[in-house]
Amino acid sequence: MIDSTTGGKASPSLPLSATNNTGNDKSKINNGNTTTTTTINKDDPDWKSKLNIPVKDNRAKTSDVTNTSGHDFEDYCLKRELLMGKVTTSQCELYTKAFLCLGIYEKGWEKPSPIQEHSIPIALTGRDVLARAKNGTGKTGAYTIPVIERIDPEKNAIQAVILVPTRELALQTSAICMEISKHIHLRVMVTTGGTSLREDIARLQEVVQIVIATPGRLLDLVNKDIAKLDSCRVIVLDEADKLLSQDFNHLLDDLIYHLPQDRQIMLYSATFPLTVDDFIKKHMRNPYEINLMEELTLKGITQYYAFVQERQKVHCLNTLFSKLQINQSIIFCNSTQRVELLAKKITDLGYSCYYIHSKMRQDHRNRVFHDFRTGLCRNLVCSDLFTRGIDIQAVNVVINFDFPKLSETYLHRIGRSGRFGHYGIAISLITYEDRFSLHKIEQELGTEIQPIPKQIDPSLYVAEYQMSGDNTNERQQQESNGNASASVKS
Repeated sequence: MIDSTTGGKASPSLPLSATNNTGNDKSKINNGNTTTTTTINKDDPDWKSKLNIPVKDNRAKTSDVTNTSGHDFEDYCLKRELLMGKVTTSQCELYTKAFLCLGIYEKGWEKPSPIQEHSIPIALTGRDVLARAKNGTGKTGAYTIPVIERIDPEKNAIQAVILVPTRELALQTSAICMEISKHIHLRVMVTTGGTSLREDIARLQEVVQIVIATPGRLLDLVNKDIAKLDSCRVIVLDEADKLLSQDFNHLLDDLIYHLPQDRQIMLYSATFPLTVDDFIKKHMRNPYEINLMEELTLKGITQYYAFVQERQKVHCLNTLFSKLQINQSIIFCNSTQRVELLAKKITDLGYSCYYIHSKMRQDHRNRVFHDFRTGLCRNLVCSDLFTRGIDIQAVNVVINFDFPKLSETYLHRIGRSGRFGHYGIAISLITYEDRFSLHKIEQELGTEIQPIPKQIDPSLYVAEYQMSGDNTNERQQQESNGNASASVKS
């Protein structure tokens, strides 16, 4: 067990430490967060060159996101020439479609990923969609782009609902929606449990066209006749397997009841257990099925384990911190108590650290999430609250301080690194009691978790080693054959 005699709890809303140890200078954290707004002349033939597009990410990417058919975002009814005058389409709609492209490019999305190529054209037709793709391959863009494109900006009503299982994912998704729709000026609202109901009521008295919510809060607003869904013809379930689990106790059935009969339902997830089947049969009409899960784990994540005794875990973690080139890391524990204790231990070791878990006050959770996302701290200790959909591309190292019992939990945890085809590593600290879980998870996921070597190749997870094409062939070979490693760390 982690020693609990180390003192009181550090504030979850502030960095636990601001040390100057190597690897913990916040100015060195590469999070790539730059957003600006541009005024574009619709008649300018050179419109694309005038966009405030983020600096191109030259890191190598895996085939999880590069194995596409070569389409552009403009191919999906979002073409530039839509501005030039289709007789049957209003000028407002024409501007909307072109300006959506502007937001997409200014978000830094260059070309659609495989899940986006498969999903966007079907979703634009209004057909139900059942999409399964790996964590971190662009599922959010696969549904937000068609949802935003189908919104009528002149109609003052809720036209689309996006449901997510956690408050942090709701905030992240709403930020993406607002970024890519900024030239269209759609009204996006986020509402989750733990926030002010009075503020939600006031917001819904104004114009709201897209609602991003957790199911319980939205159903509460609907039952109070505050949120009206009679004009909502699109509903998206992100992390659908979690939303349709027993944790949400059939809330989705009640919400679907309030939607029009001609609604479109879209489900996106990395895993679809049998519990999803009942919902599909009950509510979906001939859904278009997309399955890009030939294998479950991301190609860019190299997985390691280190056998340790429980009392040696903190020492092992300290060794990893001193030897790895960490941009940002997420460290998972199996309980909220261990999250706080470990965060205190890491601070005592001299490393900057946040912690976050579901029992914290919502305003503290929001601040921790925002500050870690913007690179104000290098290390985050958390519970499985942070395993669902959270996309922080600066994270290149995930550590399972406590090894999970379920393969699904393991899959979602390690998917916090290696986002959108980039490279990262996942290291699990394994005790004697964990050895059976390790073998079971390897078998169920069809993956190999290797013993950690004395030296880890930096090109497997450090951005600076991935900027040129020097190691491209080697990395592609590793994708196919796996990484050989014979030496075991004691």
